[in-house]
Amino acid sequence: MAISAGAGSYVYEAETDWATLPDGMRFIEVPDVSVAPDGSVYLFLRNPANPVVVLSPDGGFFRTWGSERLTGRAHAILAAHDGFIYCVEDDANRITKWTPEAELVLTITAEAPRYSGRPFNRPTDVVIDADGRLFIADGYGNARIHRYSATGEHEISWGSAGIGPGEFLVPHNIAIDGERIYVADREAHRVQVFDLDGTLIDIWNNKVHRPCGITVGPDHNVYVGENRAMHLLDDADGVGHCVTVWDPDGNLLARFGDAVEGEGRGQFIAPHGMAVNADGDVFVGEVSFTSRGRAMQPSRELKSFTRLRRVS
Repeated sequence: MAISAGAGSYVYEAETDWATLPDGMRFIEVPDVSVAPDGSVYLFLRNPANPVVVLSPDGGFFRTWGSERLTGRAHAILAAHDGFIYCVEDDANRITKWTPEAELVLTITAEAPRYSGRPFNRPTDVVIDADGRLFIADGYGNARIHRYSATGEHEISWGSAGIGPGEFLVPHNIAIDGERIYVADREAHRVQVFDLDGTLIDIWNNKVHRPCGITVGPDHNVYVGENRAMHLLDDADGVGHCVTVWDPDGNLLARFGDAVEGEGRGQFIAPHGMAVNADGDVFVGEVSFTSRGRAMQPSRELKSFTRLRRVS
């Protein structure tokens, strides 16, 4: 089923069975996804037996790793331009850097009181700039963005709890494009844009509902996964559970996802992590089990990964 959006300028084929896993392997759920420079697709699963799953560019299973060392809760993964893989485990207050062969290169970890401003209290995402500096969203128990050097030294931080410009109510995911950092300020229902030193550039107010996943595509457009609040607004069709596309100035280009949440082709439940490949295909990871499946009687695994293949 093709999804048309943006007055015909964005058309995708929703593929919920694109990824091939070995018999017996489960997603449970996919909080994040990233596309490596070679087109390989990295999934970070909330499955302790198989935290990191690597897929070929055509969706075939390549390898899995991390079960012995990635023991915290999977939250974000980045297959970066420098050839390394970065993982964020929010409840472990840990960001790790790996080779594609699963050799641990760097660990950044710290634990600070909630809303102290110091690293970390449940960090949620990481991106790197052209110089290899790390920008870490911190996250669930803090209201800060931290910048680290490529070798893991803390440099600067910005943000505090609040609704004002430059403040955050859960800086959930971040994306980078050149000199711009986009922050999905989830509970403030907005995207804030900063330069690499933390100076505020722009605020997208009254445009997105609870932005969770955010990424920048090769077209320099910003892709946002919206996730409506758990167990709230359950009867409000068209609120959340969608993907939106914006130009760098915050103008809406496309919105796709059915008005009703679900597991069908073209439907979403809880978009949480996003990636876009060189062909413009969009990969959406969802926390569907956390949002819905665990509360079912009996609890069950729900669809949590979709490729939207760009048709035109």
